[in-house]
Amino acid sequence: MKVDLQLNGRPDEAVSRAAELIACGADGLFTFEGPHDVFLPLTLAATGAEPVDLMTNVAIALPRSPMHLAHTAYDLQLLSRGRFRLGLGSQTRAHIDKRYGGEWSRPAARMREVVLAVKAILGSWQHGTPLRFEGEFTRHTLMPPTFDPGPNPYGVPEICLGALGPIMTRTAAEVADGLLVMPFNSSRHFAERTLPAIEEGLTRAGRDAADLAIYPQVIVAMGRTAGELEAAAVGVRRLLAFYGSTPAYRPVLDVEGWGELQPALNALSKRGEVTAMTELIDHRMLRTLAVYGTPEECAAEIVARFGAVAERICCYFPGYPVADAHIRDLVTELQVA
Repeated sequence: MKVDLQLNGRPDEAVSRAAELIACGADGLFTFEGPHDVFLPLTLAATGAEPVDLMTNVAIALPRSPMHLAHTAYDLQLLSRGRFRLGLGSQTRAHIDKRYGGEWSRPAARMREVVLAVKAILGSWQHGTPLRFEGEFTRHTLMPPTFDPGPNPYGVPEICLGALGPIMTRTAAEVADGLLVMPFNSSRHFAERTLPAIEEGLTRAGRDAADLAIYPQVIVAMGRTAGELEAAAVGVRRLLAFYGSTPAYRPVLDVEGWGELQPALNALSKRGEVTAMTELIDHRMLRTLAVYGTPEECAAEIVARFGAVAERICCYFPGYPVADAHIRDLVTELQVA
């Protein structure tokens, strides 16, 4: 199993941290759209470190033009020498409306169009065909030679779509090259909700399982000593509480019989009571929604959950310090699995 590790979004640390993660054995690095730009650290990693796979996981698509996304994906594919994957996501209504100042409606339909539009633009450049994409939400029919970079010598990058709910998951299976399985998840939710939606999407589009790569993301609470494990548990429980407070993530809790936790967490979040939120995530929830333990125990759990369906895994370690030696041990265990 190949392993992608999260690259911190700070651009002034990107090159050095990329080198450290590569030294841990990482097959790839990914960024997410957090407090820093999602693309810039990958640009620096592509030019300042040895070749490694790079991916946005995810870049928020709805506030961006498919043309902007296509140009950035093309250039990162060029810089990384064919090792870039463009991972896209929709975010939630509140963030699109209130943080990005964008427009929110029918997110799955919009994301479908974004993926198809980016593919159409990249395909036009790659094959020299006229650009003729006319959708419900976006249209791209003008491509003068001045703005056409021509064929990418490394080919067209993969376009992946992040999804949790059945409609977005089905959409990814219909049109994307890869599905980024959201990290707030459980074995039961993945088996009962995600896999059937993938199958439905592939069937609708007349695609085979080989047409869609599955990239699970896993929240890892890892350590070797009692102190390390406690710090990891607190950091991860805090993140799980944040995810769990979001209405869009309630289906995962519902599957596990914890649905009523979501409004309780949401109410606490609106009052800024982070400690109280964290305390509502008990150890059973931690081990169900994340993986917990030594590097060897975490690797075994990851393989048990996803080894039958995925050849690649994305791991991150939120809210606590983790030794690079432990990351190296985890990567080693997963790569030989």
